[in-house]
Amino acid sequence: MTTTTQKIETDVVLIGAGIMSATLGLLLKELQPDLKIEIFERLDVAAAESSDAWNNAGTGHAAFCELNYTPELEDGSVDVKKAVKISESFEVSRQFWAYLVEKNVLQNPENFIKSVPHLSFVWGDENVEYLRKRFNELQKFHLFKEMEFTDDANQIKEWAPLVMEGRKTKDKIAATTMKYGTDVNFGALTRSIFKYLETLDGVTVHFNHEVSSLKKRDTGIWRIKVKDLASGEKKKVYTPFVFIGAGGGSLLLLEKANIPEGEGYGGFPVSGQWLKCTNPEVIKKHAAKVYGKASVGAPPMSVPHIDTRMIDGEKALLFGPYAGFSTKFLKNGSYFDLIKSIELDNIKPMLGAGMKNIPLTKYLIEQVFQSSNDRMKALKEYVPSAKKEDWVLETAGQRVQVIKKDKDGNGVLEFGTEVVAAHDGSLAVLLGASPGASTATSIMIELLDKCFPEKMKSEAWQNKLKNMIPSYGQSLCQNTKLCDQVRKKTNEVLKLKV
Repeated sequence: MTTTTQKIETDVVLIGAGIMSATLGLLLKELQPDLKIEIFERLDVAAAESSDAWNNAGTGHAAFCELNYTPELEDGSVDVKKAVKISESFEVSRQFWAYLVEKNVLQNPENFIKSVPHLSFVWGDENVEYLRKRFNELQKFHLFKEMEFTDDANQIKEWAPLVMEGRKTKDKIAATTMKYGTDVNFGALTRSIFKYLETLDGVTVHFNHEVSSLKKRDTGIWRIKVKDLASGEKKKVYTPFVFIGAGGGSLLLLEKANIPEGEGYGGFPVSGQWLKCTNPEVIKKHAAKVYGKASVGAPPMSVPHIDTRMIDGEKALLFGPYAGFSTKFLKNGSYFDLIKSIELDNIKPMLGAGMKNIPLTKYLIEQVFQSSNDRMKALKEYVPSAKKEDWVLETAGQRVQVIKKDKDGNGVLEFGTEVVAAHDGSLAVLLGASPGASTATSIMIELLDKCFPEKMKSEAWQNKLKNMIPSYGQSLCQNTKLCDQVRKKTNEVLKLKV
């Protein structure tokens, strides 16, 4: 079969049709409506990988309940800096989504966001003391002023009856709750944004298209080779700016781009599974996201939680995730992804990170060889009355944790999300995982600062950003009045019943 090569010139190329590309594409079109944008996605639908509802926790990550964002330090104190930053960032996302609802870009916000209380739950003297210290530190910040702490079993039973049903332990227990918690269907949100983007002049979305190479020419323009997987047609796309938001596939594309800023980066793939409840009576008993402490050596994405979800209009109940190891970088990826990612410049960092994270390797091996009884034992720590026949195992998403060089050139495993940008701002790549989707708006605004610095300083862009995000340029942590105003407004617009 003969194939033709189509030539496309555009202002912006976005690779990957997940929440990051959706957010960046929409921000750019709001800031500069005349921009031409081409979007390429390897699969046949948007948000089918990390952004899909079944492939992530669906938690509106605001650091209300996620204990991995507030580590206990060697001196016994609890560091809440990351939690405060994440909480502020999620408020930025909520403001942007509320703006899109008011503009009628997003309709029926209840289809993608719901109010669900966020709880942290622990047991044992040391963990109870940790949670108390965490609560006391977070109370210093207005963003967490509504948080409640208790070590009273009856109060916890009121907040999360399923967690207490049948619990016979004599250990001390404690919990915190936050009414501003949310459940977010990032798949539904992302697809709604893409549906709108496709109606705009100058935006073309290509599904079933795979990027095979990226090369920067002497003119400063990027040449991207793309193949239509359905027809076999090849395209050469020329653009001054490229964003790669392809989930676990971003690392391989960063390596193809061959920018100095990308040297030394590697990736460690972690797969996941959920136990999904099939008993409607059990599902009815729980209405919260209850997070606990991760096992020693576990990656942050593996923090256990018993989780109320709203997916496609139906209430669901999940427990997990159970971590595993796969050499794939994407759920729909190749088993050769990890091998293909190894290059001369990242061998040392990857080996170094491996040596430093022996507990993680041990943890993943144990998880891979877990039996159904092992999984039920973990579930019963959070749902003591759980019955094996009420739960089925489901495959969750695939994540790639970032490995990067430290100051000595050795490797360190970086948990969270990271933007790697070319020095001239012509290319940016998003790597990593949680809290990712929840803080997409803040991450993309930081990206715009790096890649479009002059335009971001312009009065026109500044005014538009303040219109979209009322707190833009201000700290909600420091401006308590603004924080209350923003929360009240976004709750009303997003129809969140707090």
